Amino acid sequence: MAEYICLFSKDTLIIKPPKKSSLFQRTIALWFAMLCGFYLYGTCLKHVGTFTMLKFQNIQLIQKPSLEAQIPTLHYPKPESFSRGECALNPVRFFAIISMQRSGSGWFETLLNSHINVSSNGEIFSVIDRRNNVSNILQTLERVYNLDWFTSASKNECSAAVGLKWMLNQGLMEHHREIVEYFNDRGISAIFLFRRNLLRRMVSILANSYDRKAKLLNGTHKSHVHSEQEAAALSSYKPIINSTSLISDLKEVEMITARALENFNSTRHMVLYYEDLVTNQTMFKSF
Repeated sequence: MAEYICLFSKDTLIIKPPKKSSLFQRTIALWFAMLCGFYLYGTCLKHVGTFTMLKFQNIQLIQKPSLEAQIPTLHYPKPESFSRGECALNPVRFFAIISMQRSGSGWFETLLNSHINVSSNGEIFSVIDRRNNVSNILQTLERVYNLDWFTSASKNECSAAVGLKWMLNQGLMEHHREIVEYFNDRGISAIFLFRRNLLRRMVSILANSYDRKAKLLNGTHKSHVHSEQEAAALSSYKPIINSTSLISDLKEVEMITARALENFNSTRHMVLYYEDLVTNQTMFKSF
């Protein structure tokens, strides 16, 4: 520590010793320095811990694949009944239209089949022998998605998307566990199509059932009409609805729909409503 030097005259030089710091002041300074050190250390440790935690969380998110990444969306089937030729390298998407009778599924499937490279093969499982056990169901699905199932809708070699129409009461609900597993393994997209207005659906069911016997269209029965004249002929029938069981019947349909969505929740799927498609056909652009 520097000494204080005082010069009083030309020949006199007085040197004063430095003032001594008290022990109390030194102790206070030491404690203050220690407290500052602990505070800075704790603050830095907190920031480092937070950064490390975020870093590990980011790594876990990156390493964990999503369900979309696990399920293949593009397929290259190799049919046994024919050769795809130059289209062998063209990818194919798999889908299934899952619906209920009189919900617009026939109209919707017709729209899909109007595309030159889309094949929807209708209600394949309306035939009981194809759905009487899980083994037959899976074998039938394999033929469809391997492009070995031939109908008037089949586009064969250059199909870009292939599927079928499947009603809930055609073995789908009874064997849903095995079917869900198959859908996920094969990367099949489920397209649920329902009606919002369940009362109109009930009227359509009754009218269709009546026409099976009455055959209003020139002595023939058609489940799906394709002209205004045919539609007007069928709509002339006014069915009688049992008002006593009406509410319970509609609730039962709602429960079946909800159960189907719950059973197939783990699959890649979308839910559409007939009324929405009719009033807003721009929805087809999202397919």
